[in-house]
Amino acid sequence: MELCLQIYEFAASAGALEGYVYRRQGLDVKSLENWIGHLVAAYGLLPPEERQALQPSIDQTFGRTVRSLEALPGVEAERLASVLRTVVKGSLPASPDDFQKQKWFE
Repeated sequence: MELCLQIYEFAASAGALEGYVYRRQGLDVKSLENWIGHLVAAYGLLPPEERQALQPSIDQTFGRTVRSLEALPGVEAERLASVLRTVVKGSLPASPDDFQKQKWFE
């Protein structure tokens, strides 16, 4: 049960970050430092088997987040995008609007 809770909290935080930065202008990217750092650390703590099973969804969520960060001005946004890109193992989505995957509940 604990693993399910950890995966849920990781996914909820990742999705919240994606929504927070989506096409947002005037964002103070310094405020994202801890959020992104904690997500990258949590990713590393996921058991390898679960991480591998979740990786395609992680690639999509973090990939869209990276694309949103890349659209922001400044070196700090670029640096944070690079940090988050370290957990994307597949190809990046084309844009923050690239929702190709059909959800299991649709």
